[in-house]
Amino acid sequence: MSKKDYYEVLGVDKDASEADLKKAFRKLARQYHPDVNPGDQEAEAKFKEVSEAYEVLSDPQKKAQYDQFGHAAFGNGAGEAGFGGGFQDFGGFGDIFDMFFGGSGGQRRRGPAKGADLRYNMEITFEEAAFGVEKDISIPKTEFCDKCEGTGAAPGSSPKKCTKCSGTGQVQFAQTTPFGRFVQSRVCETCQGEGVIIEKPCTKCGGKGTVRKTAKIHVRIPGGVDTGSRLRVAGEGEPGDRGGPRGDLYIYLQVKTHRTFRRDGNDVLSEVKVSFPQAALGDELEVPTLDGKVMLKIPEGTQSGTSFRLKGKGITDLHGYGRGDQHVKVIVVTPTKLTEEQRELLQKFAETSGEHPAGVERGFFDKVKDAFMG
Repeated sequence: MSKKDYYEVLGVDKDASEADLKKAFRKLARQYHPDVNPGDQEAEAKFKEVSEAYEVLSDPQKKAQYDQFGHAAFGNGAGEAGFGGGFQDFGGFGDIFDMFFGGSGGQRRRGPAKGADLRYNMEITFEEAAFGVEKDISIPKTEFCDKCEGTGAAPGSSPKKCTKCSGTGQVQFAQTTPFGRFVQSRVCETCQGEGVIIEKPCTKCGGKGTVRKTAKIHVRIPGGVDTGSRLRVAGEGEPGDRGGPRGDLYIYLQVKTHRTFRRDGNDVLSEVKVSFPQAALGDELEVPTLDGKVMLKIPEGTQSGTSFRLKGKGITDLHGYGRGDQHVKVIVVTPTKLTEEQRELLQKFAETSGEHPAGVERGFFDKVKDAFMG
């Protein structure tokens, strides 16, 4: 029975790149692997066929022979080139083997990695949130050891390249299965994947290259922030691994409640209490603002609940668009205790207004007048 064309087996063109060949092989190997298709002899045969095709086409020398002479380049077939005695070592198959047999071939020495981010919760006053503030904070964080300058090795020495993995951070080993011999890659246990060995650890950091410290950081909080605002301080997080950049510091803000002011966007809300005469006759009052006390004119006849705007006395806009306003709500206070003189004056006011409040004793002639006119 004639063999199928290897390019046809993998479903690639003759000018396929090495990456294309590997991609096609991995896809088909996953599909036809015996562990995925237990007891399926047809799938097993297909898996061997795919592996044989890839073993030839992934080897530049064998590929050149195959392109020139076809299957005849290997006598009775690729088996004489190595398949008769089991699958040969070829790049990429270790990953497929690991996927089905639970190995760790996919692990490789990690490259530079960014350090972890840090979080700091900060409580600020209403005024600080309105105008912004600069503060110095202290946070515990990891810093590079100043004794070994982050190498982990004692002064006068330096990390040595791991001889077991030759500095790659991984070791390879072959394993024979019923389907051939496979090559796996695993993290080097000697250097833990770092590629280097520290023979004389630094006495200050114990070979880690880092120590814990309390760092002081100066931060600027812009005006306009509110509870829930998050500020990022770049590069003030934990140091990176293997030369990676530092992480960042994130400051989460909580604004204290103010006894006088409330916030509505960039506006400030407040209240002022006035007496009935002040509301009725008008007055000029001193009211608090974020900038200090100012005079507010209350026109005569002001009703309870009326709001007056103080332009530009609000919160600084976070994006630099000026400031909001302050809205002062007038609350007319009803007295709870009256002197006799005050009561008489109010009664006269009510009578002149044509009002007869309940509880006010009316005279005999008023009652007679109502009887005749009512």
